Amino acid sequence: MTQAADTYARYPTLSSGQYAFFFDVDGTLAAIQSRPEAVFIPEQVIAQLQQLSALSQGALALVSGRPIEQLDALVAPWHGPAAGVHGAERRDAEGNVQRISLPVEVEQNLRKELQDAMACWPGTQLEVKGMAFALHYRQAMQHEQDVLRLAEQSVKRFPGLALQPGKCVVEIKPAGIDKGAAISDFMQQPPFAGRTPVFIGDDLTDEKGFLAVNERQGVSVKVGEGASQANYRLNDVDDVYGWLEKTLLLLDQDNVGKEFRL
Repeated sequence: MTQAADTYARYPTLSSGQYAFFFDVDGTLAAIQSRPEAVFIPEQVIAQLQQLSALSQGALALVSGRPIEQLDALVAPWHGPAAGVHGAERRDAEGNVQRISLPVEVEQNLRKELQDAMACWPGTQLEVKGMAFALHYRQAMQHEQDVLRLAEQSVKRFPGLALQPGKCVVEIKPAGIDKGAAISDFMQQPPFAGRTPVFIGDDLTDEKGFLAVNERQGVSVKVGEGASQANYRLNDVDDVYGWLEKTLLLLDQDNVGKEFRL
């Protein structure tokens, strides 16, 4: 199914087979930027995602901490399956959307408390996602411990919420929601069911996704350095782009070979 062959790290090379593809976005398909709203995916990469989706009969989904609305804007005009806010919202291949919401009172009270607290720490940024909150401190590393302490206190005060640490960010989200569960849900539905899952991500938020893929004898790929449950490694976003191009060539050649044999 796969083979490791790269001079820097264990590099995932896909051979013939039926695959289901899952991609994180920030730090995987898009380079990390100083502010979340500055992130973009190159047009050529969007076109390659569309091609890969077609080659896999639609079995390709974005799995991200971003809301689905933001994901759609980043990959337009492509519109396909997606899991947003770490799986708190999920759109299947038929376009059906499921969302987990916070109680209105909890969302409003927590939003005000977080806004008031973070307003005292210049350079920090609160991202409101409806059913979750992302507390960014990339531009204010001196306030890292303040932000983490605030998040921990908030979760203790509001039962049913959980922390999700990331790169220069900590998120507050509904408990029991993660990318592993989102991928597992996709794998029970067409066109993903019966295929070998492939998941590429770069952050702590992706680790449960890697575990879910490993349990299905799939291909889990960590982008960047650091300990991980992933079986393979890519160096950075540019390496992801190179892998994507190579994978398209291999799968396209495999399809041509099947047509020739027929």
